[in-house]
Amino acid sequence: MATNDTITIIETDDELNEERMLTTLDNPFNPFTQWDQWLSFDRGKGYNTVSYLARIVKSSHELTEFQETRAINEAIDEILALNVLGIYVAVTKENFKDRSKSTTFPTVEIVQR
Repeated sequence: MATNDTITIIETDDELNEERMLTTLDNPFNPFTQWDQWLSFDRGKGYNTVSYLARIVKSSHELTEFQETRAINEAIDEILALNVLGIYVAVTKENFKDRSKSTTFPTVEIVQR
């Protein structure tokens, strides 16, 4: 007789403790600490990452803060899994590398047809 395995999912605050943000490889600004510069660069390149993320996230005003964070993280994961242009990365406050001091950036070109 086969036994049924039970998987228990315990929601913790771990996902809330490590906030992630979606950015592009060529954006030198830290979205956590340099939001205005980050957003200006992102829009200037035509990425509109915030709008893209908003279209993917499954959100509702009825979600708890934890559920909202989870929905955002799931949307980030979905974007990264597709990553057709190969330009998107997720960063945290702890792992963001200051690329503004670097002299080389990957070349990214978006062709609109």
